[in-house]
Amino acid sequence: MEMTAKSVSAPKKKESQALKSFRKNKRAMFGAIFIIIETLLVILLPIILHTDPNTSDLLSGKYASPSAAHWLGTDSIGRDLFARLLSGGKVSLLVGLSSPLISVAIGLPLGLLAGYYRGVIETIVMRLADIFMSFPSMILILCLVAVVGPSITTIIVVIGVMGWTQIAKLVYGNVVSIRSKEYIESARAAGCSDAYIIFREILPNAISPVWVLLSFRVGGAIMTESGLSFLGVGIQAPQASWGNIINAATDLSVLMLRPWVWMPAGVLIVMTVVSFNFIGEGIRDALDPKMKRVD
Repeated sequence: MEMTAKSVSAPKKKESQALKSFRKNKRAMFGAIFIIIETLLVILLPIILHTDPNTSDLLSGKYASPSAAHWLGTDSIGRDLFARLLSGGKVSLLVGLSSPLISVAIGLPLGLLAGYYRGVIETIVMRLADIFMSFPSMILILCLVAVVGPSITTIIVVIGVMGWTQIAKLVYGNVVSIRSKEYIESARAAGCSDAYIIFREILPNAISPVWVLLSFRVGGAIMTESGLSFLGVGIQAPQASWGNIINAATDLSVLMLRPWVWMPAGVLIVMTVVSFNFIGEGIRDALDPKMKRVD
């Protein structure tokens, strides 16, 4: 009973220490608070304010300056930019949070199997990852989106599928180093099944770096979606996204004379990506103090 109590309390103690370390990280807490507030605003404000991102205001006209009626002005066809900013925020956050989950769903099991069984499975998975990584990701994503057709679902799936290689290689490397540990050999000697060893002994010890990478992948997915929408092959009108809002800046007159059209979306993209990066750094420092950043 004493050994069991110790084995149960040790992970809890480590988790508690990691949480305390994360809370002490000012950058990480800033990022977490910013993302929470941003998420609540893009979800709740359209309901509270009854904003309409797709209806044109014929009275205000196109490219109207910020006013009481339109807090951030209007776009090229008279649609309220504040409403579109909120709607675009939901899309960008949905893509950013969903596509990395697809990457983990593909890369995590493949990395576990390749690292644990080695041999043929290792060769197939790792060479497949090398093939995926040998192509320029943005070009391949552009091709896939063009073939399948641009939509929110397509963007999420394509970005998610293209991101599995980093997850798989990270998990594979961790599993290879863990599978030869004494406690794994003891589990095998005790007659534990491969499934038990993989999911109860190896996975909990190999998963920590994945949480760190996942935070960075969220920011990367938002940037990719914004880039695709800016190029016109991502989220399509009338659906708003931060990327296709910034697309208006391709007009030199809008870029120079009407910053209210594109600047708020650009600032939010930068702040959101930076916040997720801060969260990733905080998780990394909390889980592995040796990697802590020195200012």
